[in-house]
Amino acid sequence: MAAYDDLTLVRVAKADRVAVATIDNPPINLMTLPLFGELAALAERIAADDDVSVLVLRSADPDFFIAHFDVAAILSFPADRPAERSPALNGFHAMTERFRTMPKVTIAEIGGRVGGGGSELAAAFDLRYGVRGRTVINQMEVPLGILPGGGGTQRLPRLIGRGRAIEVIMGGGDLDAETAERWGYLDRIFAPGEITPFVDALAARIASFPPEAVRAAKLSVNAADLPLEQGLIEEAYLFQTLLRTEPAQRNMARFLEIGGQTREGELRMGELCAELGAGAYAQSSI
Repeated sequence: MAAYDDLTLVRVAKADRVAVATIDNPPINLMTLPLFGELAALAERIAADDDVSVLVLRSADPDFFIAHFDVAAILSFPADRPAERSPALNGFHAMTERFRTMPKVTIAEIGGRVGGGGSELAAAFDLRYGVRGRTVINQMEVPLGILPGGGGTQRLPRLIGRGRAIEVIMGGGDLDAETAERWGYLDRIFAPGEITPFVDALAARIASFPPEAVRAAKLSVNAADLPLEQGLIEEAYLFQTLLRTEPAQRNMARFLEIGGQTREGELRMGELCAELGAGAYAQSSI
C-alpha cells in the first residue's frame, strides 16, 4: 500500500477506495518545483495503489486551484544550447500522462482559478468540474513569449476543438466557467457549495463498484485513442476478461434478483446500479 505522509504541499486522505488529494501551497497554489515534484510523486503512487479506484484533486484555497507553473523557475531553465527534440516525454508530460492513463478515475475539482501548467494538468484528468462565477481558466504562456509546454497545445484542441483552443492559447484571456462547460473543458458546473458534495458522492459511487470493472473500463476508454478497429478489439478483450471474474458473475446475478430486466426495475436503473455497489448513492445525487 502506497504511503503519502511525506507529501506536505498535497495532503492525501484515503478511505473506501477513494483518495482525496488537497493542494495547499499558499499564497496562490503556484506550481513551484517542489509542488510539481509532489504531484509527480502522487501520480506514481496513486497509479500503483491497488486500494484506490478514484482520485479526487482539489484545492485548500477557494480562489485558486493551481495558478500556473512558476515563471521564475522557467526563467532558470537552461537555454544556452540549441533546442532538441527528445525521443521521450519530459517530466511534466510524463506526470500528466500518468494521471490520464492510470487505471483509476481521476477527478479535478476546480473551485477557483486554474492557469498555465495547472490547466494543462487538469486537462489530463478524466473529469473536470467547476463553479459558476468562480472557476476561471487561463493559458497565459503566449503573452509571456512562450507556449503551453505542459500539453496544452495538444490536449485543448482535443477537448474543445482547434478554433477554440487557438482562441484560449493565443488570446491569453480568461475563460469563464459557463463558457468552459459549453465548450467541453468542464464537464459540469455548480453553484458555490454544491461542487464538493457532488464530487464526493460521484467518487464514492464509482469506488463502490467492482475495482476490476473500474480499471478495465478506464483502460478501454483510453483505447479510444487507437484507430477504431484496434480500440474495438481491445474493448472486446477487456470485456471477455471481466466476464471471467467473480465480481462480474455475482453482480450480474444480483442485478436480476433485484429487478433488472423487469419493467419496474428498468425504470429506476440508476438506483439499481447504486444497489449493486458497496454503498447506496441515490441517482438524483449525480
